[in-house]
Amino acid sequence: MTDPRNQKLAKILVDYSIKLKAKEKLIISCSSEKGLPLAKEIYKLALLKGAYCYLNLGVVELEYFYFKNATLSQLQSKPEIGLFFANWADKYINIVAEKNDRALANIDPKKILIKSKVNKPIQDIILKKTWVTTYYPTHSMAQTAYLSLEEMEDFYFNACLKDWKKEAEKLVHLKKILDGAKEIKVIGEKTNLSLSFTRRRFQVCDGRYNMPDGEVYAAPLETKTNGKIYFDFPSLRQSKEVISASFIFKNGQVVAFNATKNKDFLSESLNIDAGAKRLGEFALGTNYSINRFMNNTLFDEKIGGTIHLALGSAFPFEEEGGGKNESAIHWDFVKDMRKNGSQVIVDGKIILRDGKIFG
Repeated sequence: MTDPRNQKLAKILVDYSIKLKAKEKLIISCSSEKGLPLAKEIYKLALLKGAYCYLNLGVVELEYFYFKNATLSQLQSKPEIGLFFANWADKYINIVAEKNDRALANIDPKKILIKSKVNKPIQDIILKKTWVTTYYPTHSMAQTAYLSLEEMEDFYFNACLKDWKKEAEKLVHLKKILDGAKEIKVIGEKTNLSLSFTRRRFQVCDGRYNMPDGEVYAAPLETKTNGKIYFDFPSLRQSKEVISASFIFKNGQVVAFNATKNKDFLSESLNIDAGAKRLGEFALGTNYSINRFMNNTLFDEKIGGTIHLALGSAFPFEEEGGGKNESAIHWDFVKDMRKNGSQVIVDGKIILRDGKIFG
């Protein structure tokens, strides 16, 4: 018997997040069979709406085998099938259901970075269309967050099953405060960072692209970030956990960095291309139903009262002031701003202190 919360969430994703209509082409991508309870409810609802659906189900074990055994030629091969589906679909729902979030921990990170670069054209196509991504609860996710699976499921659905139209109203108010800021300062533990957003608009994240959601973000001016920042939360990427990352920026570029774990992986990522050392995103997390660190970026960057920065590519959008930075990576780092007098100051006005948002 399926959890009825899957049906409720499927309805939000289909009707609200991507607003699926009859005759539209939908790809439901599910990274493993663990996400099928939600994927099947989405498929049923989409089919009854008259949409054309394709369910793409991943096989985790083959992903490990691929990266362990693929030759350089295979890694660099043009992703023709992926490009076909990216161009075919009108809309996408991506369900990440990790059976083992450390499955690629012992794979040479250079192999993964090569494949990421090759697959970037697929991501570029998808990002220009209508899409939403969610991480579905699994035993692996629960273990990483030090929760039972039942606790993880309750946490997940509590963060997702919201009235996102009402949430959007709150976020629009915050956006208006941030839009076009000449200077945003981030003050906290080992942190004094200055960013500029002159003539750039912030975007509201209200359940249309991520689920759960809850943030307001923009791309900072590419040459105006200066100062230092320290991230007390670890960052898990491609099965590599980077701990205690810190960066020094000068004129928008990382000029020094450190980490107590997987510094070499961080270094390789920063040197993948010219854009990897610049910022593509700054954001405030606003989902106060997410109140604990999960070691899962999609959740952690939404924690109410945090901020996060992303090294690498800026998300393209049509509104005035979109980011210009391009890179094969988009790597989010989350900072806890809920302690020690941490502040976010917008053109001289404090809008966040110790995790509480003002304005």
